[in-house]
Parts: sequence; C-alpha cells; structure tokens
Amino acid sequence: MSIFKKEKVLVTGGAGFLGSHLARRLVSFGATVTIIDNLSTGKLENIQDIRRNVHFIKGDLRDSRTAIKAASGRKYIFHLAADMGGMGYISNNEQILNNNLRIDLNMLSAARANLDLQEFLYASSACVYPEYKQNVPWVKPLRESDAYPAQPDTPYGWEKLTAEQLFKAELEVRLPRLHNIFGPYSSFDERGKAPMHLIIKAIKHPKPPFEIWGDGKQTRSFLYIDDCIDALIKLMESKYCEPINVGSDRLISINELANIIIKISGKQIFPNHNYNKPEGVKGRNANISLARHTLGWRPKITLEEGLSRTYKWAQALKS
Repeated sequence: MSIFKKEKVLVTGGAGFLGSHLARRLVSFGATVTIIDNLSTGKLENIQDIRRNVHFIKGDLRDSRTAIKAASGRKYIFHLAADMGGMGYISNNEQILNNNLRIDLNMLSAARANLDLQEFLYASSACVYPEYKQNVPWVKPLRESDAYPAQPDTPYGWEKLTAEQLFKAELEVRLPRLHNIFGPYSSFDERGKAPMHLIIKAIKHPKPPFEIWGDGKQTRSFLYIDDCIDALIKLMESKYCEPINVGSDRLISINELANIIIKISGKQIFPNHNYNKPEGVKGRNANISLARHTLGWRPKITLEEGLSRTYKWAQALKS
C-alpha cells in the first residue's frame, strides 16, 4: 500500500509538465491531492482527466499568504513550481533568480508553519553543476559532490543551488537534481527542452526548417517522464535527505538526438544548424549510481521508446 493513500498531498506547479504527471500518479495511489499553479506555463488541460479528483488553486507562490494557505494541513509537499524553461529561456532571463527565490523562500516559510507536514521534496536541477566540469562534449558523468566549488552557467542554476542550501538548513528535505526530463505535456515554446523543439520541427517539416542550435555536437542525457516520477515517489518514500541525481547516464549529442527523431518521423529531413542560438554547456551527463544504490531505481524506458511515445502524443495534439 502506498504511503500517500488517503493522505493530503500538495503539488506546487501541478498543472505544468512534471507536476501534472506527478499529480496523476498520486491520484492513482488514492491520495487527496491539492494542486497550486498560477497557469503562467501550466495548463488546466494537462490535468483535465483528474480535475474531479484534485483540489485546484490558481495562485502565485511569490505571494507569501498564498504559499501558507496552499501548504496548510498538507502532510506531503512536492515543491516543483518554478520560473524555468529550456536553454532559449533560462540563458537570457534575469528575472528567473528573483522569481524563483521568492517562491522558494515563501514555500520554506509555509512548510515551517505547517504543523502537519511530514515530508517535503524540492525539485532541484542538473543546472547546479559547474560550467568548468561541462566544457567538453564527452563529459565525465556528474556526481552529486561535483556541484562544489560552485560555478553554474546560468542564474537558474545559481537559484537552484542556493535553494538546496536554504531547504537543507531548515527541513528534512528530499533533493532530486533533475536531468533533462521530457515527455507528453511538455512545452513546445521557448520554455521547451531540446527533444520537444526537435519533435515539433519534425512534425511541421518542411516549414519551418528543421534547425539545430549550435553545431549539434553538444551532449546531454535525457530521461522519460514516467521514470522520473518513479524516482520522485521512491525518494519521497525514503529517508534520504541529500542531493541525488535523477536522470539517465546515456550520453548523446544533439545531432544524434535529432537523427532519432527524424527516423521516428519517417520523413526525409536534412537538418541545418543555427550558430546564433544558445547551446548551453558543451556536455552534461548524470552519474546515477547513488540513485541505484540508495533508491533501487534506474531508468526503464529507452530514449527511443520515450521519444516515440512523445512524438505520437505531439502529433495527435497538433493534428
């Protein structure tokens, strides 16, 4: 039996990509789920199938009173809400640091004021890792200890690293560092990640052109959403309170990622490169040995299978 059955659970950012999948899983466990989202990027359509099973609050967590109201009486809190997006968004947005720290400080205060709180999870990011350890494409997989000495390459990374310390100082917090999660309900706009951008370009081909940002030699690892949710559930059920990587350790270049998506599309597509677009660090990969040993977790869905599922979802959405 799940520990969440009949328990009051809060998911911040629960109408967004990650939050909607998590809320759906919690509902399946029989949890009493509350979602708070300001719908700046989240969409009610993402949770339409579970609307009758959740309590939805439209609210902005940058307001402290809203955060306290949302957290009150909740036994478990999954704090996923953030101003974030893909490289095209986080590399040129100076408000991210301000917005997210306000959200996080308010949620920390709300958690401390909640006498019913038992467990709290804060969704951190692989963006916390220092740029100097990610300056070649075939990068060594990043261990959790590699975050220090700190030098994230974006304000978003600095915010996540700062928030980790804030929550650790005050709570027995779960700290998953998420590495490039993708899947259905993800965004296609500037906030979307590389797989979603490439999928929608393949679906719409030949207009606009199938464009890859930079030379495409930059590398990443990508994790399908279902595997991510499995890890978050296992982590919340555990007693582990240090940062832990949640991702895949399969390193792949963006050019290779594009080729997989082109093959799934069944179209004859010849990519071109735009060297004026941001490409982020040269390489990023996750060492997930800690998650394997501590949580008994590992990815089960291959990149090809996850991309195929996501392509079919996006194709049906755009048809």
